Amino acid sequence: MNDINNLTSEQAIALEEKHGAHNYHPLPVVLNKGEGVYVWDVEGNKYYDFLSSYSAVNQGHCHPRIVGKLVEQAQTLTLTSRAFYNNTLGIYEKFVTEYFGFDKVLPMNTGAEAVETAIKISRKWGYEKKGIPANQAKIVVCENNFHGRTVTIISASNDPVATNGFGPFTPGLVSIPYNDISALENVLQDENVAAFLVEPIQGEAGVYVPADDYIQKAYDLCKSKNVLFVADEVQTGIARTGKMLAVDHSNVKPDMLILGKAISGGTMPVSAVLANDEIMSVMTPGVHGSTFGGNPIANVVAMEALKVVKDEGLEENAQILGELFRSEIEKMISKYDLISLVRGKGLLNAIVINDEEESSTAWNICMKLKENGLLAKPTHGNIIRFAPPLVMTKDELMECVEIIDKTISEYSV
Repeated sequence: MNDINNLTSEQAIALEEKHGAHNYHPLPVVLNKGEGVYVWDVEGNKYYDFLSSYSAVNQGHCHPRIVGKLVEQAQTLTLTSRAFYNNTLGIYEKFVTEYFGFDKVLPMNTGAEAVETAIKISRKWGYEKKGIPANQAKIVVCENNFHGRTVTIISASNDPVATNGFGPFTPGLVSIPYNDISALENVLQDENVAAFLVEPIQGEAGVYVPADDYIQKAYDLCKSKNVLFVADEVQTGIARTGKMLAVDHSNVKPDMLILGKAISGGTMPVSAVLANDEIMSVMTPGVHGSTFGGNPIANVVAMEALKVVKDEGLEENAQILGELFRSEIEKMISKYDLISLVRGKGLLNAIVINDEEESSTAWNICMKLKENGLLAKPTHGNIIRFAPPLVMTKDELMECVEIIDKTISEYSV
C-alpha cells in the first residue's frame, strides 16, 4: 500500500480512478493540509480556498478551537448511540435551540439526512395536526433545487443528471418555479399541502438570489394556508450570507430550519432540524433515529463551531467582504466581455461566464485560477461559485480579486 505521506498528485488521482466510484469530477488538485483560508496540495503548492467545501468550512480550515474540542472529546467518549443518554447531548440541545430560537432540535449527520427528516416531520405533522387524509400529504419544492442525493430528495429534482436511471421516484413532491409567488399561491390552494421546502438562495443552481420580497411573501402565504415554511439552510446558514441565516435578510423565522455543513466547522458530518413543540411533538420514540446523530463528538464540536461564528464576528465580516467582492467583480464586468453577471449575498457569490452552459470555458477558467493560486469550481456549466471561508481578511480578499482579475485578463487575450 502506498505511504499516505509520500503520494504524488498523479498517484492519488490514479488510486481514486481505479478503486473509487466515479460519481464526482474533481478539479485535479490533491490536498493534504488546510489552515484558515488556505489549503496545500501534496507537492506543497499553496492555494486560497474559494469553495470552503461547499460552505462547510465557514470558520476556516482546522480552526484550533473546534479541532481542540474534537480531539478532547474523542479521547473520552465518541459514541453511545441513542440507546443510552450521554452527558453532552442535552447541553448541546439546550445550546442550539436557544442559539436559533426554537423549542426542539432533532440531531442528524448529513444535510441530506436532515432534509429527509424534515420531510418526514412535515408529513406526520400534516396528518396528525392539519388533518390531511392518510398518504395524501404533499411537499412543495422549487425547480432547480438542490436538497441532497437520496431517492426521495432527487424525486424533487428536475436535473436529469441527478434523476436519470434512479426511478421510480417518491410521490407527494410537487415542483413549482423558484421566485414565483403566483405559482406558490396557486399550488397552496390544495389543502393536502403540508409544507413548502425552499432554499432562501439556491446555491447549487448558481447562487440564484430571489427577489427581495420573495421569502417574506412565501412565508406569509404559507401562514395563511396552514402550511409549514421549511428553510433548507444547509449551505446558506451559519453566517455565510452576511446574516446568521439567509432568511434573516427577510426577517422571517421558518417553522422548520434545516442546518448542516458549517454547523461543525467542516470537521465532521453534523446536521440538525429545529422546530417548535407544536411541530416536533409528532416525533415519538421509535419513529425516526440515527446511530450517530447527537453523538458526543458532534455535540461539542457544533457548540464550539457556533461560538466561533459569534466570537469572531463572521456574520459582519461576510457582509462587508461580500459587498466589496461584488463591487470589485462589477469593475471586471465593465472591463471583460467574459463575465456577464455577478450575484450573491455575503460571501456566497457566483459569476456567470459569457458562454453556453454546455461549454468548457468556466472549467478552463477554474483550471487557470488553480495555476494562479486560487481554487474554485464551476456549477451548471457556465457559472463559477466563489465562497471563501468567512475568516478571510480584506487584504486576503483583495489578493484573491487580483488573482481573479489576472486570470480573466489572461483568458480574454
